[in-house]
Amino acid sequence: MLKILKPGFYTTIQDSGRFGFRNKGVPVSGCMDNMAFEQCNRLLENEKNTPVLEITMTGPTLEFLEPTFITLTGANMNPKLNNDSISNYSVIRVKKGDVLSFEKLASGFRCYLGVKGGFETEMVLDSASQFMPLTPKAQLTKNDEVAYKSHSDFNPLISGMKPANYLSETNLQVFQGPEFHLLSESQIDKLFASEFHISKENNRMAYQLEEAFESHSHNILTSATLPGTVQCTPAGKLIILMRDGQTTGGYPRLLQLRNDAISALAQKKMGDKIKFELFYN
Repeated sequence: MLKILKPGFYTTIQDSGRFGFRNKGVPVSGCMDNMAFEQCNRLLENEKNTPVLEITMTGPTLEFLEPTFITLTGANMNPKLNNDSISNYSVIRVKKGDVLSFEKLASGFRCYLGVKGGFETEMVLDSASQFMPLTPKAQLTKNDEVAYKSHSDFNPLISGMKPANYLSETNLQVFQGPEFHLLSESQIDKLFASEFHISKENNRMAYQLEEAFESHSHNILTSATLPGTVQCTPAGKLIILMRDGQTTGGYPRLLQLRNDAISALAQKKMGDKIKFELFYN
């Protein structure tokens, strides 16, 4: 078991997501930074969809009640094991009673904690990802316990890898969205020349951008959306849907982020800047 001594700002159980239910209005959910999620499980030689903890902005304090091996990827939150500093992107042995804690956020915004064999939790619609109202809780809270199997022996093929270099990436590569054709040439130039900043309204559902683009009067029928869809409200507000975002929307869908751009955006916090960069196949 892993005991939650302090939950941090927002700590959840996530896997790759919940697929095949969007026609019923169920969001994909899953890890916001899929690149960090995959690297975490790769280092531990876990199956690709093995559940991990997603830690946002402020780290929790966790007690391991059984021995295992862990890896941290994504944001650098200055992790400590029994008050000794440890590194991200390394396989680390932990003993029964060891305590993992975090200090001030150094880079990125979301960190991923994996254990050898993965966390064992209830599957809802083929996924362990926490998302209310499908799951009893939206996040982990104090004194919660998350199960995992004990592992005392593990000789990883790769004991560490180079830390991610996309945490500070500001250029997000995008495809043209279904309503991209509604933009004039001058609007297209402005969209890709402008620098935008992450607003305080950012979470697992969507990221809003601080600067308004251009107001418009375009109305579209409610249509399908995806994680990474960039919508524009009539007032010109740009909204980028994320993993817990709604499955349909009525605002023009101007752009669609590449998957790696979604991971990069997931590591951004309020005030961070981004620019859109059109991707050509």
